[in-house]
Amino acid sequence: MKKGLFAVLIALIVLAISVGFDGAISNGEPDGDNHLYVAYINDGTWECSGSAISSTVLVTAAHCFDSADVFVAFDPEPPFTYYTGTWYPDPDWCLGCGGGLPGFDRYDVAVVVLDAPVELSRYADLPSEFQVDTLANNTDIDLVGCGVQFDYVGGPRIPYDGAFTRYCAQSQLVDRNHVHSDEYIKLTANPSKGKGGTCFGDSGGPDLLGGADIILAVNSYVTNENCAGVTYSNRIDTYALDFIGGFLNL
Repeated sequence: MKKGLFAVLIALIVLAISVGFDGAISNGEPDGDNHLYVAYINDGTWECSGSAISSTVLVTAAHCFDSADVFVAFDPEPPFTYYTGTWYPDPDWCLGCGGGLPGFDRYDVAVVVLDAPVELSRYADLPSEFQVDTLANNTDIDLVGCGVQFDYVGGPRIPYDGAFTRYCAQSQLVDRNHVHSDEYIKLTANPSKGKGGTCFGDSGGPDLLGGADIILAVNSYVTNENCAGVTYSNRIDTYALDFIGGFLNL
């Protein structure tokens, strides 16, 4: 379905973990339990990240999966204890309809509803409406994700050697309403300047206001195979708040 089109048209999307490049949160550190609400999510074929905002609801990206049935794990590293749930992309999500990078997508936000509650000691917070618009450029942003880790010869590591470990890195807001679309924010991902970024498998993970649990946006896409330079994320402080909020009231 949509993944075949992605493979042809947008080979550099964050989800494409099968490519042999240095991956996952770049220039970051293992997160441990610092952001225990950030989860690894898969549908049996594709891997993404997401954030629990309640005991039953997670926020992730709309481009992530083909199947509505997903498996969710909150462990900081394998082996995982899995919980089952259902993935719901924003009904207006559209592949190849502009949005961020021209030809990428729009409304790249989704929700996972767990089949049974998972009690955590804390959850991520939703932003206030248009909160991103109040932030200055160079505002500190914490990037968190569970993307695959790669070894130095390009092969994916086995789970006990770092694959799908939750990582965190510090970045900064470059542009809150960049030229491609005001749905997306642009963040620095420049290791040479000590900044981290997102990479393959980190899609749907949170862009957190520095030092806080507030999700400003979800990791969406990168623009080069090295996952360096800049990275782009879909804001959730605009239209997405109504979409997400509808699941909190179930």
